Amino acid sequence: MSSVLTVKFPTRSRRGILLGLTLPQLLLVSSTLAVLLATVVTAGLLGAVVLAPLWLTTAVLVGVRRDGRSLIDWAPLVARFAHRRRTGQTLWRARPVSRPTVEGLLHLPGTAAALRVATAESGAAAVHDPHNQTLTAVARVSSRAFALLDPATQTANVSAWGRALAGIARTGRVATVQVLERTVPDSGDSLARHWAENGNPQTPVAGQIYTELLASAGPAAAPHEAYLAIALDLKVAKRLISQAGGGLAGAFTVMEQTTSSVAQAARNAGLTVSGWLGAREIAAVLRTAYDPASTAHLQQWSDTGQAEADPAAAGPVAQVEEADRLITDSARHATFWIENWPRTETSPGFLHSLMFSAGVRRTFSLIYAPQGIESALRDVQRRKAAIVADASERQRRGQVDSEADSVEYADVKTREKQLISGHADVALTGLLTVSATSDQALDAACTQIETAAADAQVDLRRLIYQQADAFTTAALPLARSTL
Repeated sequence: MSSVLTVKFPTRSRRGILLGLTLPQLLLVSSTLAVLLATVVTAGLLGAVVLAPLWLTTAVLVGVRRDGRSLIDWAPLVARFAHRRRTGQTLWRARPVSRPTVEGLLHLPGTAAALRVATAESGAAAVHDPHNQTLTAVARVSSRAFALLDPATQTANVSAWGRALAGIARTGRVATVQVLERTVPDSGDSLARHWAENGNPQTPVAGQIYTELLASAGPAAAPHEAYLAIALDLKVAKRLISQAGGGLAGAFTVMEQTTSSVAQAARNAGLTVSGWLGAREIAAVLRTAYDPASTAHLQQWSDTGQAEADPAAAGPVAQVEEADRLITDSARHATFWIENWPRTETSPGFLHSLMFSAGVRRTFSLIYAPQGIESALRDVQRRKAAIVADASERQRRGQVDSEADSVEYADVKTREKQLISGHADVALTGLLTVSATSDQALDAACTQIETAAADAQVDLRRLIYQQADAFTTAALPLARSTL
């Protein structure tokens, strides 16, 4: 009898650079202390009293916290958002004017403006990011319902996916892996096509019942779509690309080799790779993320039944960024970051209540960033040194030991043992985007999602002043680096 697999995530470190202070806190405190020291030397204690508003302000900025951050930690985010608003960058509109166009340019807003979809001679397509030097291929994947699998199959699939990630990380040429799962509105066009091609509407009783059922239930359906995006690091894979002929042609050769091995590893983990998306299919996925209402039209215009769009029309017609939400075409969006994963042992299907919240349109992304063994070991040593140094400082001051430090130290030691044993190191980030047609509906959906997250033992943090970049990272299968 096989044992039931459980999973446990390490504690997220909240340790700062020095004495628990983050970089903005450390800079502010250091500057204030330097000013006070200079004042005391030149003007004595009276000068320090005169500067009381300065160090009191510093104490408030460092000590007062909101949503897990001190006020000084919020300063860069607020300043950047205020600058974007003042310069008009929070409003983006497409320009329907005649102008020279760059072939394959996706016309996306914000930091994704330079992305374009390139197509190889073989017909394979990928998204090229000239700034980050990556080439991203996207595959449509599916699987059997995980919750309905027996424990042995669940264990095998989870272990196989772990081995797949380890294999991807060891290659060193994959920058990011993204698994994206979303719910989308459906016109019922795919069901109608299947019924028209394979059904018999003339069948007595049954034919009429099926026809009426498809007409009424089809448009109300909310199917789930899943995508796997692999970003090839062109700088790391430079030697292989040169051997393959150089340029984008050589990059596509290396990418096809990578995607072939990834597809095989995904199949071993119980995933079915339906195929790597072409240029028009990638554009349709992006377009329907910005404008969910366009899904029905794109499906009806397509000859294959899969949504397709012109790459030049992949972006939104208009986008407005607010502090806690993003407004695009036919939807409002709010993106959350999974701040903490379950800190106790739980089943592999712990996200079920979050993924199947009834009536909520949402996109869930898991972003894996492979890390080299040497850099991971150096990071482990830095973390161990910081924990020991903080413990020694507390002991010198006569303060009590922190159990959180003990748990974090145990997690770091476990990570070090796994690295020494040859396991690959992968940084995991979870992002969740909730979409709705109105502000009121969005607020209600966010409340429902937060309740489901509590049931799943995960802590969600709504990203403030970062919604535009967060949406691009979470809701689009572009395997972009995290925020």
